[in-house]
Amino acid sequence: MHRWFLLLLLFCTPAFAAPPGPAPPQRILFVGNSLTYVGNLPATFAAMANANGHAVHAAMIVEGGATLDQRVADGSVQRALADYKPAVLVLQERGGDLLCMPMEEACFQSAQAIQALAQAGRTAGARVVLLGSYQAHPRASAELVEKEAAAAEQAGIAYVEISESLRRLSGEAPALAWYHADGMHPGPALTLLDAIQLHRTLFGVIPAQGFDVAAPIYTTSSGLHAELREADAAAPRPDTPQGIHYDGTMLGQFNSMLDSSGK
Repeated sequence: MHRWFLLLLLFCTPAFAAPPGPAPPQRILFVGNSLTYVGNLPATFAAMANANGHAVHAAMIVEGGATLDQRVADGSVQRALADYKPAVLVLQERGGDLLCMPMEEACFQSAQAIQALAQAGRTAGARVVLLGSYQAHPRASAELVEKEAAAAEQAGIAYVEISESLRRLSGEAPALAWYHADGMHPGPALTLLDAIQLHRTLFGVIPAQGFDVAAPIYTTSSGLHAELREADAAAPRPDTPQGIHYDGTMLGQFNSMLDSSGK
């Protein structure tokens, strides 16, 4: 009887489940141009997120001078949504297209492309955000932010503002490397600003921990083409700089400036 009772307990007692493993990294796909890859924003954002408690893996489809309209036309984003299956799709347009530069129809083409890619992202189950670009002139900057916000609202996606924050912060801390050596593309400080603003939008918290980016830090001569690639993949050009460190003190400075400006 005692033996039968033990067997009955064995069959009736539920097995202890193994503790769940860590959740897989959240996949984030960046689609853009040289504003996105100079400084390697995708890898910088992933390193920041991982250092601050959010498991992230980043990939990108980027090419110098590219527009979002070109990405709609070539179908590269739609294919990446199917193959890479990102949880988040980050779109970044060229700096002047929504200001109707270099031609009047650029405004319409850009707005249409943002809507098309937003719809494709939603259909694939991704959260879609429009990451702003920037203009140095105060009037152009304000107009750009207005146009970008309107395009994002029309497409039903979140907007991450950059241009006006860049103007304010670069005025408060002019010694920081806001721009690349060409005076136009992102320098380390601007890449960090992009990453912080995106982190706040996606996770709703301020990143505080410093981090290392173990990935190519692309310059304007990147050798990149509009194809899906991991953000930390080996660079096409062997002379591409490797890695950069952002310390917690610098993040604290940025967060303080952004908080004081209401951004």
